Amino acid sequence: MSAQPKTTPVAAAGGWGSAKAVAGSLAKEHILLHGSALLTHQNKPDGYMCVSCSWAKPAHPHPLEFCENGAKATAWDVTTKTAPPDFFAAHTCTQLLGWSDHDLEKIGRLTAPMRWNPRTDKYEEISWQEAFEDIGERLRGLAPDSAVFYTSGRASLETSYMYALFARLYGTNNLPDSSNMCHESTSVGLPKTIGVPVGTVTLEDFQHTDCMLFFGHNTGTNAPRMLHPLQDAREQRDVPIITFNPLREPGLVAFRNPQAPADMLTGRKTLISTQYHQLKIGGDTAALAGLCKYLIEEDDRARAQGEPAVLDHAFIADHTHGYEAFAQAMRGASWERIERYAGLTRAALESAGRVYARAKAAMVLYGMGLTQHRNGVQNVQMITNLLLLRGNIGKPGAGVCPIRGHSNVQGQRTVGITEKPDKVPAGKLKALYGFDPPAAQGMNTVEACEGILDGRVKAFIGLGGNFARATPDHSRMEPAWSTLDLTVSVATKLNRSHLLHGRVSYLLPCLSRIEIDRQAGGEQAVSVEDSTGCFHGSRGRSEPASERLLSEPAIVAGIAKATVGDRGNVDWDGWVADYGRVRDAIEATYPDIFKDFNARMWNPGGFHRPLGARERKWNTETGKANFVVPETYDEDEDMPERDGQVIRLMTTRGDSQFNTTIYALDDRFRGIRGTRKVIMLNPDDMVRLGLREKDVVTAATVAHDGYAREVAGLEVRAFDIPAGCAWSYYPECNPLVPLWHHAKESKVPAAKSIPITLRKQA
Repeated sequence: MSAQPKTTPVAAAGGWGSAKAVAGSLAKEHILLHGSALLTHQNKPDGYMCVSCSWAKPAHPHPLEFCENGAKATAWDVTTKTAPPDFFAAHTCTQLLGWSDHDLEKIGRLTAPMRWNPRTDKYEEISWQEAFEDIGERLRGLAPDSAVFYTSGRASLETSYMYALFARLYGTNNLPDSSNMCHESTSVGLPKTIGVPVGTVTLEDFQHTDCMLFFGHNTGTNAPRMLHPLQDAREQRDVPIITFNPLREPGLVAFRNPQAPADMLTGRKTLISTQYHQLKIGGDTAALAGLCKYLIEEDDRARAQGEPAVLDHAFIADHTHGYEAFAQAMRGASWERIERYAGLTRAALESAGRVYARAKAAMVLYGMGLTQHRNGVQNVQMITNLLLLRGNIGKPGAGVCPIRGHSNVQGQRTVGITEKPDKVPAGKLKALYGFDPPAAQGMNTVEACEGILDGRVKAFIGLGGNFARATPDHSRMEPAWSTLDLTVSVATKLNRSHLLHGRVSYLLPCLSRIEIDRQAGGEQAVSVEDSTGCFHGSRGRSEPASERLLSEPAIVAGIAKATVGDRGNVDWDGWVADYGRVRDAIEATYPDIFKDFNARMWNPGGFHRPLGARERKWNTETGKANFVVPETYDEDEDMPERDGQVIRLMTTRGDSQFNTTIYALDDRFRGIRGTRKVIMLNPDDMVRLGLREKDVVTAATVAHDGYAREVAGLEVRAFDIPAGCAWSYYPECNPLVPLWHHAKESKVPAAKSIPITLRKQA
């Protein structure tokens, strides 16, 4: 007899649950009135852009243009709680390492620059100038390529440009960023197929599309504001939405609009997905192959019988390369193999294919459920294969839409945060600043971790983020941090990365984007790029948490001046006084993208970056959009164990979470309360493995490299997930991901498919 799921997810995203969660978050941070007033400016023209997700900001915003998680992020940043030097005087780093991720950040905002004292094991207050001078002196004593300059996805375009320029003036391309851990598979895959590194869909396209396909994304948690255009498409035009995801996520099942009084009073909800296919973990390439096979063979049949073609043959002939080889591969693919790897039936895939075939304009949207696999790049290219078959790129209502995570992770790449020298306009930088930018390949995130382990990396500068928790292989990585000569963290709140420090360590507190940024030239504004390639201005609205805080640009400038001096003839002080001058420099470096930057940054809805693929101009080696034949349907052939005791684990985020930041231990959407130490299993797998609800287990990675990777204390829960699959939380289960288990080409950690066994604890 099967075990029955006892963890009951909510039936729809939004509704009273979201409204209560927002109010509760503001109350917990003691900002009920102040926070409520701030939220009226979030994601609005002349307001501040959300510090969490990067979903698009409309030109005509809703009265409340924020989501539940965006409100939580704002409350987390402008809390009245603080972590002043007195707090650190009372706690050693060793003691604080015993605290949970949630409890560390819950302490509150950092208020003063600090340096770790090895004699006391405590962070102690220091002046900004002392910090800058010592950091600069230590960096000057190192070989440039032994230092890593990491960036989280939260830093503005201005800060990111300054940081990248500083690193290159120093002499290195070691500029990994959070994109290396999520959508780098997109940045590698799309240029080869359609000639751009980002998605082609705009907000306007949602008004013209006839069909949407979702792959590997939890919209209700990770980009809830997207539910508004989805609701409009469903209710106003009955647009079919087809979802492929191992978990049945409430946000893609139904939505109850918290801003619609009738919905809130009556309980009415909008059904979002018209088809929902729960494919196996790692089944994306196979599922996409099934869709493509159906379309190609249906087109063969239709043309043979004199019926209208299913494929857009004119588009294929004029705009693509490699169709015949791809079509032959799909015709030769067996349905048995596709069904086995996808975990879906031929009938289910053909049902989805028929809907897609009828649409005049269709878009495919996807998240890290596609990119964080061994063959994550291939997954992305299979999406473009599907779109190219019917000419669904470069026309209204159609295109590819990677749903990026952090609020400016895409924009950072646009202004130079990259380890790849061929992505940097070296000639422009030389003309503007009179130096030869380094030409050697830098380190991405995985390579930086390898460098920390083998001793090549001596210094780590972290501009935001929680790198030590976000990366894989904790049991190997965490001890290695103490071997570094220097670690510097720019942050708003304390997290575990600050406690896993080098021999010399600095903790430098910065303003939040939500806070008013006063400089010599007056109050400043910054800018970001959203998921749809649109740039927006952002102006802080809240008083700073401490008078001792500096802005991110000021901190970058302070370290840069102390390290590289007048190299490059950069007026760092002038840039800090007036961020408009940084934007002028960005425009001078990237004139095609940022023409009239300062004049356009406050356009309602922002301004779009030019993308050739939107106009069917293909910046590829062939000069056309390219079909790519998949190498395999097994997304994780580097860890191929299929033993009966082995299950495939995917890590995911919860409802009260953004990246490594844990706002609360509850996950309302999935019916989990007060804990994150859970592992969710298919009920039949529980019976097969001899497990019961609430059993406590240790998860162990099945690898053969001599390292033991385990996470203990996980409580078993039954959940609606395909057989042979399981899920648990990120970053708690990152210790199970081997550093070498990453996407080919992009090196994104393959956290969405880890072979594990479970051992019941006494």
